[in-house]
Amino acid sequence: MAFMGSPELIVALALGGRLSFNPLKDTLKGSDGKEFKLEPPKKAAEVPSKGFSNVGQIYVPPAANPDEIQVVINPASGRLQKLEPFLKWDGKDFVELPLLLKAKGKCTTDHISPAGAWLSLRGHIDKISDNIFLGAVNAFTDDVGKGKNQLNRNTESFPVIARQYKEKGLKWIVIGDNNYGEGSSREHAAMSPRYLGCAAVIARSFARIHETNLKKQGVLALTFVNPSDYDKVQESDKISILDLSNMQPGKNIRCILNHKDGTKDEIALKHSYNDFQIKWFQAGSALNIMREREAQAN
Repeated sequence: MAFMGSPELIVALALGGRLSFNPLKDTLKGSDGKEFKLEPPKKAAEVPSKGFSNVGQIYVPPAANPDEIQVVINPASGRLQKLEPFLKWDGKDFVELPLLLKAKGKCTTDHISPAGAWLSLRGHIDKISDNIFLGAVNAFTDDVGKGKNQLNRNTESFPVIARQYKEKGLKWIVIGDNNYGEGSSREHAAMSPRYLGCAAVIARSFARIHETNLKKQGVLALTFVNPSDYDKVQESDKISILDLSNMQPGKNIRCILNHKDGTKDEIALKHSYNDFQIKWFQAGSALNIMREREAQAN
């Protein structure tokens, strides 16, 4: 909360027990039952004696006519890219989608979208998406960041495979283990897979914030009704998620694992979507819903 106010103000609010507490006017009650006011802190030694410089010319207020403002981004920029809206769900089931990754064990947001030098590209969704799942452990081989490309049967890095699927117009599926997506709340761990064609993540369980981030980006976040069904997923599976047009809060979803040898396993998946979050999926993302509402208001 130091980013929201000074340490002194934050302490005062904590002592007051409410965000509406005004330390200049409101009183506290001591252990003896008497009320008292906090004394304003003395001027800190590190504060410039003549005050801070006037930075008024640095701040650019919002335009009075925002619809007429054009944001110009250098098309050759390697750090900034205009984010285009994700496509709406086409109303069709996901039928026989390839498996990109079956993650083994811990798969945090840093495994999904590594940080470090990659963070300099966070304003360029295409370039930062070259890092997806580079830290994820392949459950079939124990390789890190690599899996089987179902188009050519070669072992390649997950970003390379995902881009090839996208070029072919193929959506794909990720299988996760327990607490998939734990760690930081970084949006790119949901946004980058979505950008490269991730249709759904099916896990034994999700970290709460990442599950919500997947929902906001229009990626189906589903869990196994029977956690042991994780073990039924095979490396060359084509996965179908069915009856999506009838998706409802609290209602399980059918999933078919189509194995390479021609056999199939039907498993049940559950979800935590409410009615409004289902609309996020149908619209393609939560931002698309906001855009639609703004357009209707205008």
